[in-house]
Amino acid sequence: MTYLLRPMHTDDADQVLAIYQAGLDTGHASFETTAPSWEDFDASRLPDHRHVATAPDGKVLGWTAVSPTSTRTVYAGVVEHSLYIHPDAHGQGIGTALLDALIASTEAAGIWTIQSGVFPENTASLALHHRAGFRTIGVRERIAQHHGHWRDVILLERRSPRTGFSSSA
Repeated sequence: MTYLLRPMHTDDADQVLAIYQAGLDTGHASFETTAPSWEDFDASRLPDHRHVATAPDGKVLGWTAVSPTSTRTVYAGVVEHSLYIHPDAHGQGIGTALLDALIASTEAAGIWTIQSGVFPENTASLALHHRAGFRTIGVRERIAQHHGHWRDVILLERRSPRTGFSSSA
């Protein structure tokens, strides 16, 4: 599959949110059940670290973005990321390309930790993250209910080599 990576634009909003909702509908992407409005999405994610993969015709195939984990200055270099791929584009290398772009942009900005929580059942996402240098930190057992059932979340992080600590160490 041919695709182009580029920064996410406001014009991508409808497609980005549709892909987000498709991921939520699987039941294995997030505790959220409904994608936010574009205004809420836009306000909660750092503008310099939003990427999309698009087909030659401009169709958005996937996206990634980060949110700060805290408003405290000492955590300015720690972000939580999201990565969603259109259901028709799974298995095409788009997730790897988007994650690589995200790592490059966060590294360039001096961000030292990218973290995420992934449901244990989302084995494709776990494998993707491990291939990209993320490590499993631990499991938050029965951390919240999702559709009336308690769910675990696997905590992942990727530490910048600039910190002197590698996620693969």
